[in-house]
Amino acid sequence: MNRLLTVILICLSTQVLFAQTARDTIYSSFVLDQRRASFKEQLQNNLLDKNMLLALDSTTEEKFRESCWSISQFIVQTSSIEKGFAQMFDKYQKLEYSTKRSFLEAVYASYPKEYEREIGTLLITETIPKLFAMQAVYLYRIHPNHATKDFIQSYLANRFPDYQQDKILSELSKFLEQHQIQINQKTPSLTALFAHQNKVGTKIIYSFQRWNRDYPGIAIIQNADGSFVKEKNGQLLMIEQLARAGSNLPYFLTNGNTPQGIYSITGTEVSHNLFIGPTPNFQMLMPFEADTAFWHTPYDNQMDSLSNYKKLLPESWRNYAPITESFYAGKIGRSEILSHGTTIDPEYFKGQPYYPLTPTLGCLCAKEIWNSSTGKLDQSEQYKLLNGFLSTPGTIGYLIVINLDNQQKAVSKKEIQSILAK
Repeated sequence: MNRLLTVILICLSTQVLFAQTARDTIYSSFVLDQRRASFKEQLQNNLLDKNMLLALDSTTEEKFRESCWSISQFIVQTSSIEKGFAQMFDKYQKLEYSTKRSFLEAVYASYPKEYEREIGTLLITETIPKLFAMQAVYLYRIHPNHATKDFIQSYLANRFPDYQQDKILSELSKFLEQHQIQINQKTPSLTALFAHQNKVGTKIIYSFQRWNRDYPGIAIIQNADGSFVKEKNGQLLMIEQLARAGSNLPYFLTNGNTPQGIYSITGTEVSHNLFIGPTPNFQMLMPFEADTAFWHTPYDNQMDSLSNYKKLLPESWRNYAPITESFYAGKIGRSEILSHGTTIDPEYFKGQPYYPLTPTLGCLCAKEIWNSSTGKLDQSEQYKLLNGFLSTPGTIGYLIVINLDNQQKAVSKKEIQSILAK
């Protein structure tokens, strides 16, 4: 079972032209009733129960770590998990770095308020920047006020005097100072953004989301000539898409929610990751993830990278800080964010605001409903998105993730139609 999760989470890809993939040929045995039942049994009995009830020591630590990754993905709470967490808090200082990170991610994902005291105790002695940041955002999510911000900032400055030179800690400080202001800030003109596309000259997918990523968003496609992709009936093509990670961590942390901002679409591929499934996905890059492959427009060597990035946006957007999340997340080192489908059984997330969509490790995920008897697709928003993007020549372009506002509801098709009508 130790190998199972590793196999599932490693994405091995082979390139394939989308035109060669007809929807009725897309098949996954992972969605069949028997496979889903077998996986659920192993997940529950081994990763979520048996492993977390072991005595934690150097010989069992790997099992605890793997269980924590599963807890983050499936957002689970059980008494067995809580007993395991008690051991991990007690022996935290002796754990390997990767175990500490998976543990903090699992706590953040599944127990958003229950471990305030324990996380606060860890924060005041933490010496590793990324772990400090994970602890800090946990406390700040519970109490997003000046007192919590000042408490964290004081420890940040005392424990890491040169924190502004550290990419993660400087972004943490910026997040603490700006997040509550930004979620109430008005998004710049979308009309100006659409019009600027003529200067960019490439196809662009816009993924409109909420600040609260529990609520799904909508993606639309603008062709290189400025027109928008429509369905056969003449209606605007609109795709349901989730930008929420299982962890729900902020954009600048590994496996966190999909950062806002610009991504480069470099082509399409089929993944061998069982959770992503066989529907072709968009391969995407963030700034700093590759040297020059990000840019589909001329790169001005007389300007810095951020200025070149902002050239892809109209003037009215260039001082809008949230749209640079992908830039700074890429600078920190986040990578491998895709736009893909899913074979995960949505029933794990029944009752959540995003059901039947499924969260990821930080990618954009379109809704897919599979037939558990045939292994074929009953519904695929991902296939529709790919088909729409490739309905005009070319497999490259940009994708821009935008939080529209902080309404506590899913982005609706009516809302997007209203935006386009203006």
